Amino acid sequence: MYNLLISLAVGVVVTAAVRLGFGSWVAAVVPGLITAVAAYIVLARRSQKQLEALFEGMQREVQAQRPEKAIALLKGGFALAPWQFLVASQLHSQIGVLLYVQKSFDEAAPHLEKSFSRHWLAQAMRAVSRFRRNDLAGMEQVFEEATKVSKKEGLLWAAWAWCLEKAGRHADAVKVIGRGVAANPSDEKLKSAQQSLANGKRLKLGKTYGQEWFALHLEAPPTVMGPPPRGFRRQMYQRH
Repeated sequence: MYNLLISLAVGVVVTAAVRLGFGSWVAAVVPGLITAVAAYIVLARRSQKQLEALFEGMQREVQAQRPEKAIALLKGGFALAPWQFLVASQLHSQIGVLLYVQKSFDEAAPHLEKSFSRHWLAQAMRAVSRFRRNDLAGMEQVFEEATKVSKKEGLLWAAWAWCLEKAGRHADAVKVIGRGVAANPSDEKLKSAQQSLANGKRLKLGKTYGQEWFALHLEAPPTVMGPPPRGFRRQMYQRH
């Protein structure tokens, strides 16, 4: 990306200047590398601050209940994408989540497919989007990749098990929830879900995870819902 190319160019210029001054490539390479790394750090931080300012603006629009403006603001952020690695995937994650929450599933799907691998909620929505299209193999692939990166997020495991159970694959659902418990031995919510499956009961993840679960739109929430759990907004709009 541009930040990397500019940093390399600066490093080359410094290397050439030192070479002309001292007549030795060996003496010139080290300061050139140091300069290139320093330049990249400065430029990358600048891009990160610009991205953070964009996300802060997005959250203000969301809090003001103006999701369309929030999405438009994020789309404008793609101008930053050529400058720094991972900017595009982070923007796609946020746009995909916003659209999905509004039940614009078809519009959200392309963004979720390009979302950042460490944005676990976007990955959960991506997997569920494939489940909605009856792409069970694709759903499992996404859940498998997501749980490798975010294995401590219990809802990922629980949602995966729920989808498998809904598809009539009870034995596979039991295996998945067992893997989740093994990766999170102190997670009481996952243990509760595991116990339900072991007893042949339906997974009632709404009671366990509340709005975190209902944000996936696999089940309709009750008429009266309490406030979102602490940190849920941060999870929906996480920054990296």
